[in-house]
Amino acid sequence: MIGAFAYNALPGRVVFAEGALSKLPWELDALGLKRAAILTTPQQVAQGDSVRAIIGTRAAAGYSGARMHVPIEVVDEAEKAIAGADCLLAIGGGSTTGLAKALALRTNLPIVAIPTTYAGSEMTPIWGLTQGGLKTTGRDLRVLPRLVIYDPDLLSTLSANVVATSGMNAIAHCIEALYSETANPVTSLMAEEGVRAIAEALPLAASDHGNAVARAQVLYGAWLGGTVLGAVGMALHHKLCHTLGGSFDLPHAEVHTIVIPHATAFNAPAAPEAIRRVAGALGVVSAKQAAGALFDLIVASGGPTKLSDIGMKEADLDRAADLATRNPYYNPQPFDREAIRRLLDDAYHGRRPGGEKPSSIIETARRQTMG
Repeated sequence: MIGAFAYNALPGRVVFAEGALSKLPWELDALGLKRAAILTTPQQVAQGDSVRAIIGTRAAAGYSGARMHVPIEVVDEAEKAIAGADCLLAIGGGSTTGLAKALALRTNLPIVAIPTTYAGSEMTPIWGLTQGGLKTTGRDLRVLPRLVIYDPDLLSTLSANVVATSGMNAIAHCIEALYSETANPVTSLMAEEGVRAIAEALPLAASDHGNAVARAQVLYGAWLGGTVLGAVGMALHHKLCHTLGGSFDLPHAEVHTIVIPHATAFNAPAAPEAIRRVAGALGVVSAKQAAGALFDLIVASGGPTKLSDIGMKEADLDRAADLATRNPYYNPQPFDREAIRRLLDDAYHGRRPGGEKPSSIIETARRQTMG
């Protein structure tokens, strides 16, 4: 029997195809957009120049200083640089999309997003801003992109680490959506399919940059992850990651990668049906194996498993636990400060949930890679 639920469909257009970037001029014209401010990180200026060449006279003055966690001073600088634009064209990952969202809040300009990682932020009305060492997040439909162009060809040069970590970031969106307080049958179907699609293809996409099929499948899963992230509320995992990233300046996708097996293990007793679906999507037989299978997927994809390896200091774990439990928020499993401190300690040292016995997912990934 299906219980009562509410589902809000979010507006926006998605174009998904190899070579989809070439359709951008037509898509801008269809929306009546004539002066696009191109936003990138310093590392993605060349991609921004490629987009500028494609859209020609539709390109307005842009900004190439997007940074992780969207520092407020970067937003201030970018706002001055985009005067005269009628839309924000963000090409890149979560940093660039995040900057576009912060600017949209201030200017009411529509966003066109062209993802070059598997972040998923382009499908959500969620914004984040860091000021004074604290990251603030919120929801506002003004920051939801009007148009998203998914072109798997744009991800062919990603490093193995970025593939692994942004792919696991997308899986984290799906998992939290399954045990969200506002979960519903529509988003749960999408979330389960997102876990399956990404887990099946991620090791191969990370090890073989030329594998267009694997790359497109992970991007499809990331789209699903971003869609459910935008449609339902999140819980402990995202709170921890925002705390670790915003307050300790840790890399966003890497933090999500490392924390998600531990958050999954922590919530499993209180969300058995959700974790059962995660286990099935990961190809393991028991919900008890789900968290360990996630850890194994990270290893198989070459991603990080320890907070200590990405710049976290052990001396800061106590402060992180304090910050993460300062304000109450929904989570299926009740927690206190000590429980979160233990979870962070496991993530810091990279302990595999469920012990050291690997699940079958590593061997499956190896067979896919060898095949």
